[in-house]
Amino acid sequence: MRKWALAALGAFLIAAGGYLAHRVQTADGVLIQEVRFPGAGGVTMSGLLYIPKNVTADAAPVPGILAVHGYINSRETQDGFAIEFARRGYVVLAMDQTGHGSSGGAAFSNGFGGPDGLKYLRSLPIVDKANIGLEGHSMGGWAVLAAASAMPDGYRAMVLEGSSTGAPFAADGTPAWPRNLAVVYSRYDEFAPLMWGVPRAADVGQGAKLKALFGTTAPVAPNHLYGSIEAGTARILQQPPVTHPGDHISHAAIGHALDWFGRTLKGGAPRPATDQVWFGKEVGTGIALIGFVTLVLGAFNGLLSLPVFADLPQAPAPARARRDGGWWTALLLTAFLPIVTFYPLMNAGMATALMPSGLKALWPQLITNDILLWALVGAVLTLVINTLTRAPKPTLRSPILSAWFIAILCAAIGYGALLASDALFKTDFRFWVVGLRLLTPAQALHAAAYLPLFFVFFWVSLRALHANLAVAGDGWIAQYATGKMAMAAGFVALLILQYGALFATGHLLVPAGGPAAAIMGAQSMALNTIIAIQFYPLMATIGVVAVFCWRRTGTALPGAALCSLLVTWYIVAGTATQLAG
Repeated sequence: MRKWALAALGAFLIAAGGYLAHRVQTADGVLIQEVRFPGAGGVTMSGLLYIPKNVTADAAPVPGILAVHGYINSRETQDGFAIEFARRGYVVLAMDQTGHGSSGGAAFSNGFGGPDGLKYLRSLPIVDKANIGLEGHSMGGWAVLAAASAMPDGYRAMVLEGSSTGAPFAADGTPAWPRNLAVVYSRYDEFAPLMWGVPRAADVGQGAKLKALFGTTAPVAPNHLYGSIEAGTARILQQPPVTHPGDHISHAAIGHALDWFGRTLKGGAPRPATDQVWFGKEVGTGIALIGFVTLVLGAFNGLLSLPVFADLPQAPAPARARRDGGWWTALLLTAFLPIVTFYPLMNAGMATALMPSGLKALWPQLITNDILLWALVGAVLTLVINTLTRAPKPTLRSPILSAWFIAILCAAIGYGALLASDALFKTDFRFWVVGLRLLTPAQALHAAAYLPLFFVFFWVSLRALHANLAVAGDGWIAQYATGKMAMAAGFVALLILQYGALFATGHLLVPAGGPAAAIMGAQSMALNTIIAIQFYPLMATIGVVAVFCWRRTGTALPGAALCSLLVTWYIVAGTATQLAG
């Protein structure tokens, strides 16, 4: 049983974390239901419906709020908002946009799904149709603006979190539209040039676009009420001290939304905006995410003891005798070459939008294609560098069938744990922007197409990792530290540099208007910088999984198979489907 102790610990962490998250998100008697509803063009839309205590069809209807996430996110990233809205007596529909999460269709289609979400919310007999709020983060703001355009009399107030009115994705705002609007735009938002036409987010109040929206020629003052709530022309600007993705996990950003709906919607159960419990849910699902990795590794360890995998266990044979100049060169190249290629290749991946329709249907996720191009070019460069530098050769053991069989079983055990968490607690495994979701049937088919290509990357990269950086005599601490540094140190450096510059100057290192921005586009760079936040925990976890499997089998193959399964699942379930057909 000792072989399965780690798996048991992982299962315990998943259960404990899921239970904590469930208790928090159902605090004060809130009921959470997964819902499906019809969208335009026969698309099936998905959402989580939060129903406050004692709200039934027989009781008086209560205010409702449509909450919509941003690009390449899902309904779960709105948990902090949804939990707190529901605690205040609002029925909340946290919706997956079209082409995101469990909703069908393609991203950007059907008004991002916003009109369909508002139509469904208004169809519920428990919702007071005269008191509906719309809240959207980033592209979710454009979704709720589309809903407001489709149904101008279908809502009473709106909160745009890290979003904007106007071209290219929404109608232009005026002093009278949208109705009763709060603009919550963080002081360090990365998209200020795109959204509000100002070089720095801190200067958004001085921009002509926001001044026109607020009906003033003077700079818009934060925290100052413009217009009239009763007339529907109210406006307010709030600027919490966080970044664009930081809005999801900011008590200040969530508090501003709570305060605005408390002022503009009639009904509900008033609470101070400072009374927030949602972070406990983040802690719970974060513990479950750690438990998932622990469970998968524990399952690998336990399964190795079975006779069917007798050909796998073997002590590793490091190719290097010591940490010499070649070792340090290999470490630096492994850690930082991916960063050198990150922005150019992630941006070059946009060319996949030009693929023939047949290939788009096979590989229909734009961001996944960007990441895949970056990964495959990295694999080619690794092979070239290893050849030119005459790097040590890895051990060539190839128990292919056993390696894939054990990897598939471990991934299946992890997937089963997520299924159980969803059924018991209505939670996934996540912390902030790092989240592991269940695959829809369509996403499972996409994953099958992406998996072989991601495996090529992991097979090449992990073979090189163990050949170049494994040193004879190293203990487990040094081995795991090396694996994590090699896979993740470059992303740590990248994020420190980028966000250090952002907090110090208000700009990323390549601001709008700079020479590199003209080539790559400031918008694309900001998006890819935000995507890079996920790369640090993801790549660090890959380093741990790779070393764990190698220490027990002496070959990179099982770790490469397992990493390709887990990472393909992670990316495909969390990335927008937008190019199909």
